[in-house]
Amino acid sequence: MARFTLPRDLYHGKGTLETLKTLKGSRAMVCVGGGSMKKNGFLDQAVSYLKEAGMEVELFEGIEADPSVETVMRGAQAMEKFQPDWIVAMGGGSPIDAAKAMWIKYEYPEITFEEMCKVFGIPELRRKAHFCAIPSTSGTATEVTAFSVITDYSKGIKYPLADFEITPDIAIVDPALAETMPKKLVAHTGMDAMTHAVEAYVSTANCDYTDPLALHAIKMIKEKLADSYNGCMEARAAMHNAQCLAGMAFSNALLGIVHSMAHKTGAAFDDFGAHIIHGAANAMYLPKVIAFNAKNEVAAARYAEIADSIKLGGETTEEKVANLIAHLRKMCDELNIPHCIKNYGADSYPTENGFVPEEVFLERLPEIAKNAIGDACTGSNPRIPTQEEMEKLFKCCYYDLEVDF
Repeated sequence: MARFTLPRDLYHGKGTLETLKTLKGSRAMVCVGGGSMKKNGFLDQAVSYLKEAGMEVELFEGIEADPSVETVMRGAQAMEKFQPDWIVAMGGGSPIDAAKAMWIKYEYPEITFEEMCKVFGIPELRRKAHFCAIPSTSGTATEVTAFSVITDYSKGIKYPLADFEITPDIAIVDPALAETMPKKLVAHTGMDAMTHAVEAYVSTANCDYTDPLALHAIKMIKEKLADSYNGCMEARAAMHNAQCLAGMAFSNALLGIVHSMAHKTGAAFDDFGAHIIHGAANAMYLPKVIAFNAKNEVAAARYAEIADSIKLGGETTEEKVANLIAHLRKMCDELNIPHCIKNYGADSYPTENGFVPEEVFLERLPEIAKNAIGDACTGSNPRIPTQEEMEKLFKCCYYDLEVDF
């Protein structure tokens, strides 16, 4: 039995943050990240609107990028003490993802993180609280998805939590919040959104309900991302919608091994002083994975349909797939994203010698490849790689080699 699930209500357009005035409840915990929401005045607005709705409000601040298991447990303890009936998460994907995981632990204090990671195995929520998500970045679309990504730093692994139970009740997609994004974040989140849409379209779980969302998101991102990156706020608003459409698609169609690989490399080299930022990882890996998946006839035809929908040209399926790969690489160039791990600098920009040493990459490769194959996103990829193929694919992503297997 197939299922298509979205938030009960999605409010979109400038000024929709005011929707918080209409929530019915007595206590709201607002979960936020590193300070941009406060600095730009949106946190104060949100708190004011919630108080206008008659609620007592408490803040859980300082959720880090790539939120940790420890942060999730601290947040759940704060919720247990405050007993909110609304959890309001605002900011980038990290605070929203963290708040989703906190929500599970708040409702089920005895649950372990390992149990939370069981794919579509989370028990029924909303016994204590409902969830409202307000994104400030245009990429993760976690405000409409059944997913959350939490990092176990002791293992250097990102774990995706997946269950329709954690799909928010309300999403507020207000482009005013996205206007404050730094340029680099626009690039990375935009390519994350592109990857969501492309992977959703070729996923083995795609369907008639997800395909139009994915294709329209791809078209919008192709047309608007570069302009958004270069400061056009009209394009920035369009990207805020496009990433949400991509999220609707992938939350229901699922993803593929681009995300499996990004999850397992993001924190794998943090002992060398940096992370491979998720959206940049997706941007680097997506062209390689397309070449790998296109050896599957059905996937190749789906990639060709994407190329046709955004008018990339080509006569044969092979030409169309090649044009799609070339276009995605061109987008990386326009957004100042490197093409491979070897050239990925600690600041995420292209450099001749990246922060991940070759010998360290090769030493850790077998374990990273094994973990990527075991990632929750692998099962819906159109071509399931063996251990040997995954290692070869990662090498192509490290050295920027052609995928010919």
